[in-house]
Amino acid sequence: MHQRDPHPFSYDVEEADFDERVVARSQDTPVLLDIGAEWCAPCNVLSPRLEKLAREYGGKFLLARVDADENMRIAGRHGVRGFPTVIGYSRGREFERFHSAQPDHILRQFIDRLIAHHQPSA
Repeated sequence: MHQRDPHPFSYDVEEADFDERVVARSQDTPVLLDIGAEWCAPCNVLSPRLEKLAREYGGKFLLARVDADENMRIAGRHGVRGFPTVIGYSRGREFERFHSAQPDHILRQFIDRLIAHHQPSA
């Protein structure tokens, strides 16, 4: 989808491996699903910032990127109406989502809520 500096906390996902790499992996670690497209200017702004946060959080969540043009069924499965759409997965289920590029403090709040939700209840 975009030119990126790969690291162990983010990866590209396709229809064939979506259930394994997003749904199943979110059983152990929260997964942030970034659905966007090459031609989408806000996607090209947001994706590098999500990459930076994935590195910064050091494995507290995983970033799964989907190119919607190449994986329309994933976008359809999630009822995506615009790009970018970011969906937090925890324990195999959608937790929360947002649309469009957001400021860093909003991204951090979203990620922190996802991580806190994923923690076992006391």
